Amino acid sequence: MSLKSQLVRTGVCLALAATASTQAMADLPEVSVGGGLRTSFSSTDYDVEGADSVSDFAVNSARLYFSGKATENIGFMFNTEYNSNDEEIRIIDAVAQFAFDGGKHNIWVGRFLPPSDRANLYGPYYASNWAVYQDGVQDGYPFETEGRDDGVAYWGQFGKVKASFGLFDVTGLTTNDNDVLAAGRVQVDFWDAEDGYYLNGTYYGEKDLLAIGVAAQTADAGEAYSVDFLLEKKLGNSGVITVESEYAVYDGLGGYPSPAGLPYEKTDGFYVLGAYLFPGEAGPGKFQVLGKFGTANYDYGGLGDIDQDTLEFDLNYIIKSFNARISLYYLDKSFDPDVGGDSSTIGLGLQIQM
Repeated sequence: MSLKSQLVRTGVCLALAATASTQAMADLPEVSVGGGLRTSFSSTDYDVEGADSVSDFAVNSARLYFSGKATENIGFMFNTEYNSNDEEIRIIDAVAQFAFDGGKHNIWVGRFLPPSDRANLYGPYYASNWAVYQDGVQDGYPFETEGRDDGVAYWGQFGKVKASFGLFDVTGLTTNDNDVLAAGRVQVDFWDAEDGYYLNGTYYGEKDLLAIGVAAQTADAGEAYSVDFLLEKKLGNSGVITVESEYAVYDGLGGYPSPAGLPYEKTDGFYVLGAYLFPGEAGPGKFQVLGKFGTANYDYGGLGDIDQDTLEFDLNYIIKSFNARISLYYLDKSFDPDVGGDSSTIGLGLQIQM
């Protein structure tokens, strides 16, 4: 065989190998990989005689995100979380996702956020404020880890109406039991529609929103329900106003840890959040001011009640929406009567996602 023939044959073989390799890669499902980090420095003063202030650097949260599709209508989501409170890495989302009729109807199976309040469905990374889940009100539904439960749910997107319903197991509540946790939510968007199952606490002006959601959960232990509201409007000067609110009741199901260290019968409360994103850029980002007030009542039956008031102020620097932002925040918590839990915190938080 001549040298020329050998070269031609080698070239053909390489071309066929490259084509086969390209075809094999094309047949592989697409996978999206990402990550998130929330880290902060905070200083907390406690209103207890003789108590010292506490200053800490902390990795509040670190996450890895994986998602992809096996077919056009079958997908998956797998997310992990590192939490500095217990120094552990755990699975927070592990979901098989089935979509029908162009995404109008969906069934999710595995571990994920169950139908609940907006605050649970947006989580810390997509909230407006830094110090989330401190007020005794938002995201008090029972959960397995980071708001998630194990189960199955249906959710449907019908234009500006979104509805979901599911059945779940929760460790210490329904696992290894005949009982299950039933959860449902209905949301109506009066202005722009919010697509998808998970939500945001703000869109930084990308949507004009007027949304109301109603959620409820029940198990043999009791029931919980909430009503949440979000208004967001981009103004003529390109500034953005945000108003978020929620009222929640946890009656023998869910709720926050007892401030008195004793079991309570029921808790209810509300919060109101207001924010303004300034239109003018300052360097690579924009400034936002935010205030939030929440109040919760813990009912101990014949032992009386305890009221919790929570006040937060944030100065946020929004570089790239939820992917890069800095928060200077102040958080004050007080109880009536005084049960030794009053505190005030000032901190600086950084959030990065990719």
